[in-house]
Amino acid sequence: MIFITILIGIVILVFILFFLKFFGLWFRALLSGAPIKLGRLVGMWIRRVKAGAIVDSRIMLTKAGMGVDSDLLETHYLAGGDILRVSKALIAANKAGITLDFAKAAAIDLAGRDVLDAVRTSVNPKVIDCPNPETGKRTIDAVAKDGIQLKAKARVTVRANIERLVGGATEETIIARVGEGIVTTIGSAETYKKVLENPDNISKTVLSKGLDAGTAFEILSIDIADVDVGENIGAKLQADQAEADKRRFQAVAEQRRAAARAREQEMIAMVRENRAKVVLAEAEIPKAIAEAFRSGNLGIMDYYKLRNLQADTEMRKSIGGEEEQKEDDEI
Repeated sequence: MIFITILIGIVILVFILFFLKFFGLWFRALLSGAPIKLGRLVGMWIRRVKAGAIVDSRIMLTKAGMGVDSDLLETHYLAGGDILRVSKALIAANKAGITLDFAKAAAIDLAGRDVLDAVRTSVNPKVIDCPNPETGKRTIDAVAKDGIQLKAKARVTVRANIERLVGGATEETIIARVGEGIVTTIGSAETYKKVLENPDNISKTVLSKGLDAGTAFEILSIDIADVDVGENIGAKLQADQAEADKRRFQAVAEQRRAAARAREQEMIAMVRENRAKVVLAEAEIPKAIAEAFRSGNLGIMDYYKLRNLQADTEMRKSIGGEEEQKEDDEI
């Protein structure tokens, strides 16, 4: 009997402790019109679920007229979601008339997106600077067809698209697409003056391309905040090209000059080689004359005539060389 009495006392004591621990949450939920059984609260404690967050979320949703079963709240909490933020997002969407159920809100939260901020952005659109100043780039630079560089700044007004929030691209994609559209529009302009005259044509052209496709946002407007004239890129490129052509032509001319010099040296060597052959051929003449004397084909008188002819030829050459030298001196 003593053992049974002690056991019953322990059970009653444990019950009293659990009752005191969860009585406040149970009583608050009961008074708020969102009752949760005491046994469920104990079960949450056993499953290591933050019962206070579940009770507060259920009370908020019930007061907003959006009854959500505590099992769904507990499941989302166990999955690692922020149940309080999801509940606030559901209430904000309901008040703003945005269609958003608990399953979709929970999916957005588990995907790593801030569902509450998305609902706020959907209600109150925000402005994105293009380019993003945090990247260190202040303007979007583009060159018109006449070679003049233009530097533009844009402001993009967007609001969150709840339907495409899961799997949709982020703000960086919007900024990149808008920047690409601005560069394309300026690059297709005939002159920079047309861009400066009607800068709103840039925003209209870019906005008509549907840049928000596949993103988590809906582009409401694209406004060109500033357009400045930069450098004359066309003239600079032409000057660089002319300088490059000049160096190329100089290199070709130098190559031809070197080839001509090499050819000249080859010709000089060839002339010297031919002269050497002539000298060798002339060295054979005395031998031929001697052989002619031995064989009787050449007489002494013939030899004298030959010598006189050679002397006469040398005299003529010497006279001709002196006249040529005189003419050169006169020139």
